[in-house]
Amino acid sequence: MKIWLLDSGSLVIDQAHITWNLGCGNPVRFPVYSVLIEHDEGLFLFDSGYDLEHVQEVLPFELPEQTPEQTIPAQLALCGFQPSDVGTVVMSHLHFDHVGGNKHLPDARVLIHATEIAQGRNCEPFERLGYSDHTWDHLDANLVPISGDFEVAKGLHLFETPGHTVGHYSLLVTPQSGGAMLFPFDVTYTRDAYERGLQPGFHVDPVAGVRSIQRIKDLAETHGAEIFFTHDMEAWGTYRHAPDFYEV
Repeated sequence: MKIWLLDSGSLVIDQAHITWNLGCGNPVRFPVYSVLIEHDEGLFLFDSGYDLEHVQEVLPFELPEQTPEQTIPAQLALCGFQPSDVGTVVMSHLHFDHVGGNKHLPDARVLIHATEIAQGRNCEPFERLGYSDHTWDHLDANLVPISGDFEVAKGLHLFETPGHTVGHYSLLVTPQSGGAMLFPFDVTYTRDAYERGLQPGFHVDPVAGVRSIQRIKDLAETHGAEIFFTHDMEAWGTYRHAPDFYEV
C-alpha cells in the first residue's frame, strides 16, 4: 500500500476548541488534511478537507488559508491521479472541514456511519456550523451507510469512536509487513491533547469522547501503531506530505 497525506490548507480556532475548556482566548492555526490510500482493492480517500468558498462565506472567522494547489483535484494530481480514479471515499464524520472536497468526487461511493448521516441532516442547534457544508448530500450521491467496526478493505479498519460526533470513525491501517498507522481524526486534535486525555471543545457527547480517547490508546498499544494527529501543526510538520508518501 501507498499512503499519501493530502494538504487541504489550514484554519484558525481557539485553543479551547483543541483542549476542552483550556486556553480560552488563544487563537491557534491548525492543518487540515486527507488520507489517500492506494490498495490492491482500489483507491480510497479518507475525508476530503474543506471547501474554501464555503468557509469564506459561512465561517470566515476561522481565517482559511488554502491555495489552488491545496484542493483535492490538485493534491490528487500530485500523486498521479485524477478525481475519477477514487473509487471510495470514507468519512470519519461529516463536519465541514472533512467533507469539502466530496463535490469533486461525484462518482465515488461514500461510506459513512448511518447515525452520522442522520445527524448531518438533522443536527443539534449547536452543531449547525460544524455540519454547515451539505454538498456531500445530493441526489446522485452514492452514500453507503455502515455501522459498527468495519473493514473497508484488507488491512483498512474503521473503529467506532463517537463523542466529537455521534457517528465518528477512526482508521487503523495494518499492513502484513507491520508498521501499523492509526488515524484518530477528531477524537483528539493534537499529541499534547491525546497524552493529557483531552477531547476537543466541540463535541456532542463528552463521556463517549473520553472513552474514545481510551479506545485509541488501546488500539495503538495493541497494534504498536504510529498515531497521526489530524489538527496538530507541530506534528504535521514532521509528516510526509504529498507527493511524498508512506509505503507499507
